[in-house]
Amino acid sequence: MEFEDIKQKNLFDATVMTVEEFVKQLNSRLKPFAVKIIGEVSELKPGPTGHMYFSLKDEKTGAVMPCALWKSRYDLFGVQMKMGMKLIAGGHAEVYAPSGRLSFICDSIELAGEGALKAAYDALLKKLESEGVFAPEKKRPIPKFSRRIGIVTAKQGAVIHDFLNNIGKFGFQIEFIDSRVEGQLAVPDLMAAIKTFARREIDVLVVMRGGGSLEAMLAFNNETVVRAIAGFPKPVIAAIGHDKDVPLAAMAADAMVSTPTAAANLLTQSWQEIPLAIRRYEMGILGGYRNALEQHYFRLRQAASILPEFRHLLENISRAATEQVGAMFVALENSLGDTAKQLDFLQKIIESHNPERQLKLGYSISRVNGKILKSICQAKSGDLMDVLLADGIINSQITNTHGKNNKGKQP
Repeated sequence: MEFEDIKQKNLFDATVMTVEEFVKQLNSRLKPFAVKIIGEVSELKPGPTGHMYFSLKDEKTGAVMPCALWKSRYDLFGVQMKMGMKLIAGGHAEVYAPSGRLSFICDSIELAGEGALKAAYDALLKKLESEGVFAPEKKRPIPKFSRRIGIVTAKQGAVIHDFLNNIGKFGFQIEFIDSRVEGQLAVPDLMAAIKTFARREIDVLVVMRGGGSLEAMLAFNNETVVRAIAGFPKPVIAAIGHDKDVPLAAMAADAMVSTPTAAANLLTQSWQEIPLAIRRYEMGILGGYRNALEQHYFRLRQAASILPEFRHLLENISRAATEQVGAMFVALENSLGDTAKQLDFLQKIIESHNPERQLKLGYSISRVNGKILKSICQAKSGDLMDVLLADGIINSQITNTHGKNNKGKQP
């Protein structure tokens, strides 16, 4: 039953409901009425399980709205709540049935005011820089010839269309996850998309959105999102537009461009270079063959030009060789003649000193125990002696010896 119907009906004709039924009806109509409210934090009471219970107070009229923020959301948005802090909370009103208290259930919280957002941005930038999250040595190269590309952005708007129109026809396998990209409420969507792609087989992840204010960029300056991009298992391209301050998520990515067209060009660059590379290789191969042929042709011409001289040189070499061989034979013949004369002379000397020749002249050779006697001192009485003559041998026994200077007998 709608409120307008109830208002128009006579009170006495209205259906009687229990309190619980009325609270359920009321909450079912309040939940779709999502709004953002702004105020100063008061009555901040962290719950035992990490939930945050607080009130937002209107700084002009003093009106107060009790609020509740669940722990998972509080941790996700990265805002450290303090008393007196000015916040913008997004969510809806809800009646808590056990107490009948109306509270504002927060789906998101963010700092109010450009100054507060800039201060939070600068503080987080300093923190992450000190940890080396943005260090150049941690940047991974974008793979050449990537095929499987993951895209995270909103399906509505020009960003995705600009990217797809410029990606070209290189056989890319593109997986797309629709995500909010505006404001603090985009954080849960972005985290869900990043976690999903971390489990899929892709070569590179592209996160995109157009430019905007610090408030619009809250999700891309969120610490959880920044760390998720920095720790993603594959290289990440951030195509996030900006005016003054570069989004921290873009600084954490491996490659940072400002437009989806630039991201598409980065991915297609290596593919576009293939025809040029092939042409360069072709020109290099053809040039190499051309140079080789020219060098061989030049050498052939040189060889042809020296053929007459080479023939003349060969004739000279042949003539010189013939003359040299003739001279060598003459020298060899002379040398052999001289050698023959020397051999004949040596033969005559040998024959003149031949012992057999001396034996024919009446000389003899005496041996004792196979040794030639050169002195009587080598013989003694009783030794057997062989006497070699020209026509035979006489075997005898020595009875005594007589020396030239020894008149007496030798024993």
